[in-house]
Amino acid sequence: MGKLVSEFKEFVMRGNVMDLAVGVIIGGAFGSIVTSLCDDVIMPAIQYLIGTVAGIDDIDSMTAVLNVGPIKFGAFASAIINFLIMAVIIFAMVKAVNKLTSFAKKPEPEAAPTTKKCPFCASEIAIEAIRCPHCTSVLEIAEEALKEDEKK
Repeated sequence: MGKLVSEFKEFVMRGNVMDLAVGVIIGGAFGSIVTSLCDDVIMPAIQYLIGTVAGIDDIDSMTAVLNVGPIKFGAFASAIINFLIMAVIIFAMVKAVNKLTSFAKKPEPEAAPTTKKCPFCASEIAIEAIRCPHCTSVLEIAEEALKEDEKK
């Protein structure tokens, strides 16, 4: 039993599990804020607009009665609006976090070149090569000639 408890403690104290737990808790609280925003601010405005046009007082009470029972399409519309607002806010938050993390990243140093051009045939060859595999020119002679031209 002691080994099981210690393994469970190790599992719970791992960084990913703690991050997930914090994310779920904050997500639940954030969900209730967005639901309140939709139910208390946005839906009354939409109900006012629909009420003035169509004469409906409460969107949530809009139903269609079929043989199987009432279909509450007003509550469904309210849930869709809640989802869209939540998706837009989460998208904005993820975009902001990505932008902040991109500022923190250090630019990667440029990698050392692994190839060079043959001065005779202009093909790409390995930087360690002393003879071009394409035109079989001896590259050391060409490099010495280039250095002498630069001195002049």
